Amino acid sequence: MIVQTIMFYIFAALAVAAGVLVISSRNPVHSVLFLIVAFFNAAGLFILIGAEFLAMILVIVYVGAVAVLFLFVVMMLDIDFAQLRTGFVRYLPIGALVGFVLLAELVLMICSWVVAPSMPSPAVSGGVPLTNTRALGDILYTRYLFAFQAAGLILLVAMIGAIVLTLRHRPDVRRQSIAAQLARTRAQSVEVISIPIGSGSR
Repeated sequence: MIVQTIMFYIFAALAVAAGVLVISSRNPVHSVLFLIVAFFNAAGLFILIGAEFLAMILVIVYVGAVAVLFLFVVMMLDIDFAQLRTGFVRYLPIGALVGFVLLAELVLMICSWVVAPSMPSPAVSGGVPLTNTRALGDILYTRYLFAFQAAGLILLVAMIGAIVLTLRHRPDVRRQSIAAQLARTRAQSVEVISIPIGSGSR
């Protein structure tokens, strides 16, 4: 129990410090890297409370996809962050008000917590402890199988629609044609040139 408490304070302190560095760092690339550190520490907190599935999803989805996408956008696009920060002072009172409201909500929520006298025992299925991942899998692939597959189909259609809507065929851009490449013969691809000895090539 002492080890879990120590690990909680370590993960929590690192997550808070990384969050502060995300919004205070001048370099946007450093902000994304600190965001990844915050995600990893949040995953550690989820593991401490027994939510290993949420920790895995946080690392795979947010660190492996969202944060990498942020880093790609920041490094590849020419964004003038100095111009984006010009309105910081103007909108500071509104931001401070929103932050104060969120802080008040967090304080009210924390004050209403009640510590349970004893932790519930984990469920057991067939002599094996039922983990969160197995419980979610049993529910998704039995009771909600149709809804799960329908959600995946909707996301697939949305992805294909986004690709179709953003695809632009410009005549000045050369595109790869697999059929034309496979249809090429040896005579079209290779040319043998006989160069006399000592004449060189130009």
